[in-house]
Amino acid sequence: MQNRLNFNFPTPIRFGAGVIDELPDHLLAQGLSHPLLVTDPVVSELEFFQDILNGLRSKNMTPEVHTEMHKNPIESDVLKGGDHYHRSGCDCIVGIGGGVALDVARAIVLRIHHHRPLFDYDDLIGGDQYVTEEVPYFVTVPTTAGTGSEVGRSAIISEDISKKKRILFAPKLMARQVFADPMLTMELPPFVTAATGMDALTHNMEAYLAKNYHPMCDGIALEGMALIAKSIEKATHHPDLEARSNMLLGSLMGAVAFQKGLGVVHSLAHPLSSLLDTHHGLANAVNLPYGMEFNYAGLESRFDKMAEFLGVVDADGARVVDFLFELNQRLELPTKLSEIGVRPEHIEELSNMAVADFAHPNNPKPVSWDDFHTLYQNAL
Repeated sequence: MQNRLNFNFPTPIRFGAGVIDELPDHLLAQGLSHPLLVTDPVVSELEFFQDILNGLRSKNMTPEVHTEMHKNPIESDVLKGGDHYHRSGCDCIVGIGGGVALDVARAIVLRIHHHRPLFDYDDLIGGDQYVTEEVPYFVTVPTTAGTGSEVGRSAIISEDISKKKRILFAPKLMARQVFADPMLTMELPPFVTAATGMDALTHNMEAYLAKNYHPMCDGIALEGMALIAKSIEKATHHPDLEARSNMLLGSLMGAVAFQKGLGVVHSLAHPLSSLLDTHHGLANAVNLPYGMEFNYAGLESRFDKMAEFLGVVDADGARVVDFLFELNQRLELPTKLSEIGVRPEHIEELSNMAVADFAHPNNPKPVSWDDFHTLYQNAL
């Protein structure tokens, strides 16, 4: 390779059962004592979240809790969080939860000292040039093994009215410290485990196939696939610490890998969340086999390598699509869009939104409006 390239993998990650207990002392060591904990309303009621609060308070810290957010987060969620931070005089932000909470937390981090209209910072229109101010100290704590947002540098936030997804991106939005504790995922219900796990698998597979050159991401994506493929069924139906740990690692590895790019599957999935409020992981799970089928021809050697790491019989890339359909069935996830509320009259609008989505330009093959329309029809 003659090109000059930049490779960045700098996020500090503290991983292992019980590492969440180190959070109070970590913040105190930075001279911080008044964190804004950003999480969703469900997580805020769970026992482990109350334990986190009690752990902070036991060290004479004064945490605030912000839980106002939608299932697919919107701009007003972020603005309310910024107001909460300023109103309460907080000195740092801790995002705790799945992709929604961590995206909202990261966007609030941006908002604190950046006061232009929020979507002026949209990466797709060059908004990262305006991310010039300092940001609050930011810690992430994942509670699902799906998006891998804990190690990300971007947040996907939708417009309130149109629900169009926008990307807020800047390297300084990366967490200063990640506490990835698999114990926090032990009580996830089977559906959430399966859907978020398939989201993580999609990240790894699409990153591996993405057209950009990044061999470090390729290697991480393959190992992420292997960890998920051997653990997702156990984690869903009979969870133990090893399976949960593998899923959490596979998830954050997928998010590291997809800095290389995503592809057609995410562009099929994003409109479902925007138009029908579909869970993002579920949308990826249903569309993943169809998107991989679209990509197969011409990429046979890449599919053979994925098959090897996924544990597909004979490491045969031609069997990867069937493997994905069967995996969804074993996880008791749907395999057709009609099973998640999509109707024929939705297809045209979904296709319009998909072709405008930011993910598919990195797909290894070009994807046209007609391609999206056909893929949705096939999956219906």
